[in-house]
Amino acid sequence: MIKIKRIHEGSGKEDGYRILIERIWPKEVTKQKARIDLWMKEIAPSKELTIFFKRYPEKWENFQKKYRIELETKEYLLDEIRKIEKTEKILTLVYSAKDECRDNAIVLREVLKEKK
Repeated sequence: MIKIKRIHEGSGKEDGYRILIERIWPKEVTKQKARIDLWMKEIAPSKELTIFFKRYPEKWENFQKKYRIELETKEYLLDEIRKIEKTEKILTLVYSAKDECRDNAIVLREVLKEKK
């Protein structure tokens, strides 16, 4: 099972194995408080795509398409996440975006579910 959770919500046992999927560590959260098992910077959207989406959040559809294209070149990372899910059973993709309805974790979870 793959869950998603905002890093500012804190952690709990129900999260299982926690993977931070951001390029930059969120400033307001200490590493101890975040309880991250793996920081997978490389799976995050590129710097250019992140800047694009911050400037044009209304272009959510466009962001999703571009991020999916980027993820096609990161199959080895997707496979690593799938392996972790098999052994840990519960896996939480942790993100830092304020908008809980439009963030990279949503796209990443969809991609992981599609290619099982």
